Formats: sequence, C-alpha cells, structure tokens
Amino acid sequence: MHKEIIATDNAPAAVGPYSQAIRVGHLVYTAGQIGLVPGTGKLVEGDVVAQAHQVLKNLTAVLAAAGSSPRHVVKTTVFLQNMADYAAVNKVYAEYLGENPPARSAVAVAGLPLGALVEIEAVALVSDKDG
Repeated sequence: MHKEIIATDNAPAAVGPYSQAIRVGHLVYTAGQIGLVPGTGKLVEGDVVAQAHQVLKNLTAVLAAAGSSPRHVVKTTVFLQNMADYAAVNKVYAEYLGENPPARSAVAVAGLPLGALVEIEAVALVSDKDG
C-alpha cells in the first residue's frame, strides 16, 4: 500500500523530521498540531483557549490537504500541559469536533514543543466523495 506525505502552507511547517500528515488508503494520520500560526513559526498569543482554536484550525487545514475534514475524524489524542485546562480545551474542541464526536484520549504531559499548552493529533477517513 502506498504512503502519501501530506503538506500544506495553510498549517505550520513541521518543526522536526516528520510530516504534517500521512495518507494511506482511506485513512489520514496527522502529526500533533500545536498553536503555531502558519508562516510565522510562533505560538498564537493568548491563553490555552487561543492556542486550542489555533491547534484546531491547523488540524482542519492539514485534514483538508489530505482530502478529509473534522467531520471525518475517527480518533484524536489531546495532550495538555496542565490537566486543569481540560474543561477550557474541551469547550473549544466541541466547536470543531462536537457533532458526532470521534473517539478520544486526553493526557497530561510534562511539556510540549515550544512551550505549547495543548497539542492534538487525529486519525480521519478520506474518501473520493464527501459522504
């Protein structure tokens, strides 16, 4: 089976030796997205809510580049620097993924790249037709 590397200028470039996403057949696996503003390489200004919005905008852009969308996400993993931010991030998450939500794991971690407060990765379906 062929592995296709997904890249888009509408989301931040990878900050290491990895791809924004990989598409294999009818699945796309995204790298974790943090709240970097595309083109600047800097974290969006503001709190965890601002970062969560930017994370999900970045994730949406990567999914679109792969031929998918948030409504086709089947699994996410949410990484939080502080579990006290869970409720705030959950509210933002629901705005993007709340209709028929995917399976999800949420974990607290000791740290995230560039001092980010939240990171989200996803697995989504890709089809030749929107359906």
